[in-house]
Amino acid sequence: MSTGDRVAVTTGIARLHASPGLAGPGRLGLVTNHTGVLPDLRPAAPALLEAGARLVALFGPEHGLHGTGQAGESEAAQADPTTGLPVHDTYRYDGERLDKLLLGSGVDALVYDLQDIGARFYTYVWTMFDLMVSAARTGVRFVVADRPNPLGGLVSEGPLLDPAWASFVGRAPTPVRHGLTCGELARHLNASLVPQVAGRAADLTVIEAVGWQRSMDAEATDLPWVAPSPNIPTPATATVYPGTCLFEGTNLSEGRGTTQPFEIVGAPYIDAGFAPSLAELALPGVHFRDLRYVPTFHKHAGRPLRGVQLHITDREAFAPVRTAVAMLATLRRLYPDDFAWRTADGDLEGTGHRHFIDLLWGSDRLRRAVDAGDDPLPLCDPPAPPGRWAGDDVLLYP
Repeated sequence: MSTGDRVAVTTGIARLHASPGLAGPGRLGLVTNHTGVLPDLRPAAPALLEAGARLVALFGPEHGLHGTGQAGESEAAQADPTTGLPVHDTYRYDGERLDKLLLGSGVDALVYDLQDIGARFYTYVWTMFDLMVSAARTGVRFVVADRPNPLGGLVSEGPLLDPAWASFVGRAPTPVRHGLTCGELARHLNASLVPQVAGRAADLTVIEAVGWQRSMDAEATDLPWVAPSPNIPTPATATVYPGTCLFEGTNLSEGRGTTQPFEIVGAPYIDAGFAPSLAELALPGVHFRDLRYVPTFHKHAGRPLRGVQLHITDREAFAPVRTAVAMLATLRRLYPDDFAWRTADGDLEGTGHRHFIDLLWGSDRLRRAVDAGDDPLPLCDPPAPPGRWAGDDVLLYP
């Protein structure tokens, strides 16, 4: 994916800053957070105001407008100290409650500018979807200021989500690693699911990112990297996240509470046999290093753990979803009495609640295959390459 020489890319928000009329007439609300910056790292909201945009309100997602909230958290709604604009917290808002929030804000159009990382369970795109539904119901126009997919756009992995397992970590039938930009995903959702939920499609405009091509990952562009959320600090984290986020559905630490979240996983019961067993699988593009660590918060906080670090040796060959699924199957085989799935409310299995791994995977097929000792790797095959599963007409970039 990475081409060596960095390529100049103009994001949708940079194009809007240069030409505020691209968002259309009326009062604008900006759906954004700390990732909503211009290429020179100026925050988009004050820059748009200086450029003459009629920006009247800000809307924050999970983690909040400034990105200080941990997973499952946001920030208190308040006035933005930089612009003086009101801030509306959208996290965990949907349906009529979100409609009222949107109508009460007084906006004529919403401009969406958040940095996604290309995994179905990353919640920013579902904030986008929920707001598109409300925009369609309330007659508010919806504008996506597009950004590159940091994983590139040539590869998708994992099955489509089963609608029976829809949640805020996956609202619609989408592969685990979807291979689309937010603008492309918005076009797909607006042609498929938004009309089913809202009764009609949203009035959607996508301001494309100029210069991006599907073969380019985050490090192939000249755009600065801003951590999209507290536990995605680097492009390397984003690379492994579509796979190792699945460990959120287990009793293993996925590295939260360390400086390398999602690049390391571990548990109190793992021993010296785990890393060699993974090495024997000869998974492409990755080496596994045996390590010990102590998380400062989240699962097993303050306890010594043993596990592995994923060292990516070839990003093009590395398949994060297949890698993580192979790791899960190995854990069940090596530690059948200790490895366990977690339920959606955080408790261990056996409490009668839905397993969180099923929400992440988009069905219960992965959990059942791993528990039965079946080969789960065929479940990782995508329905089709990027764009094909969504329909070729949604693609915006070569």
